[in-house]
Amino acid sequence: MTTHVEQVRAAYGDREVLHDVDLDIGPGERVSVLGPSGSGKSTLLRVIAGLHPAVGGRVVIDGQDVTSLPPEARGIGLVPQEGALFPHLDVAANVGYGIRGLRLRHAHRDPRVRDLVEVVGLGDLLRRRPHELSGGQRQRVAVARALAHEPRLVLMDEPFSALDAGLRQQVRDDVAQILRDRGVGVALITHDQEEALSLGDRVAVMRDGRIVQHGTPREVYTTPVDTWTARFLGEALVLPAVARTDRATCALGDIALATPAQGTVQIILRPEQITLVAASSPASGPGSGEVTRVRYFGHDVLVDLRLTGGTGLTVRTGPDIHVSAGQRAAISVHGAAVAVASD
Repeated sequence: MTTHVEQVRAAYGDREVLHDVDLDIGPGERVSVLGPSGSGKSTLLRVIAGLHPAVGGRVVIDGQDVTSLPPEARGIGLVPQEGALFPHLDVAANVGYGIRGLRLRHAHRDPRVRDLVEVVGLGDLLRRRPHELSGGQRQRVAVARALAHEPRLVLMDEPFSALDAGLRQQVRDDVAQILRDRGVGVALITHDQEEALSLGDRVAVMRDGRIVQHGTPREVYTTPVDTWTARFLGEALVLPAVARTDRATCALGDIALATPAQGTVQIILRPEQITLVAASSPASGPGSGEVTRVRYFGHDVLVDLRLTGGTGLTVRTGPDIHVSAGQRAAISVHGAAVAVASD
């Protein structure tokens, strides 16, 4: 079942916070909606769910315009932050809550409930209360509850943000597999770049109430539309340059471009495209300079470098590089840079 968000606008009082937002979610597709706080991503989720009115545009699910329907009539499952389980109900009753004709006191006997709890790996915890579960277990219960009504779409509002880093990755991988197996379309709201890129089939990047870029995780990471998006999606080295079709001249020398460009631009390189080597001779050309600071983190090293010509930059490199402040070093670039308009 396909969900279409078409030219949606939303406001709080006189302040418009969503501006003509378009978004498609295909059958069984996972779409990550990524943006900083205040970008409008949670408001977009609330509009799709029917928890906040749209002042323009429409939401269409499986060919049905649901823009004016109440939340319970939209066929949507919602997984909020931290699960939001009922503390006085056990796992079975939380999962079965709202299923028509189900008596909560007997929820643990219902085959639909038992099947869903088994699916999320908690079959032996049917009678536990939320306070007796770990954070990851509570999130799994929230996912089972969202699936209990066989929704057409599942909306997830930063569902893993309250979990510690080690648990977060395991739980989100497990939940992603569960949703993939059920074939339900998913919109994941997050401000975590790694989460958005690793879980989404597509990523929509929001800023100031608009989607500024959408595409596959690889597309948005490797070909950002501007320097803000590049930096928001991960570490980026941004340098002024002069482009001439498929090459650009910058402080690192002559660099290949991923797409043709002309004139004054900014080029974007990712850390994995850059290699730093200690200079065996007093190199002085483009891409070489003096190390000004070294920060060792075990798994990698941050090296501050002042290039010949005065440009300062920071390079992240592997732990096997051995340089120190005052030493000469040189940079080599692998692959092509992305050229964008100068700010």
